[in-house]
Amino acid sequence: MIKKATLQDAESIAKMQLNMAKESEGIDLDLSTVIKGVSTIISKPDWGHYLIYQQDEITLACLMVLYEWSDWRCKKVIWIHSVYVAPQYRRQGIYKRMYQYLLDIVHREDEFSGLRLYVDKSNKNAISTYENLGMSRDHYNLYEYLK
Repeated sequence: MIKKATLQDAESIAKMQLNMAKESEGIDLDLSTVIKGVSTIISKPDWGHYLIYQQDEITLACLMVLYEWSDWRCKKVIWIHSVYVAPQYRRQGIYKRMYQYLLDIVHREDEFSGLRLYVDKSNKNAISTYENLGMSRDHYNLYEYLK
């Protein structure tokens, strides 16, 4: 089952984010900081939200949804961030179902124009998953400055 996360889900989401940071970038994050970060988004739905995938009330996957305003389209773009599926449940279509859930929203609700995400260039499994779902590498390069 896919649902919007609540504050009661913050700790399990934060633990998944710690696992993702360690797996994907070799970074050890502080659990209390990440719980606070997750709780902040959940408490500010105008910023975005988390979706979780649960089976028998156990959270197996999560992703964060953030919004970008597109003046060119006069609509919001949904950005998918912080995707994590527990290792033992990968390659079983869980992310595909979560992606389809968001894609259905884009097609059903006129306020949205599309979906975007970014992925580490070395994450070949994720790149393959996204391309198999019909996403393409667009014509933009992502640049960042992080304090």
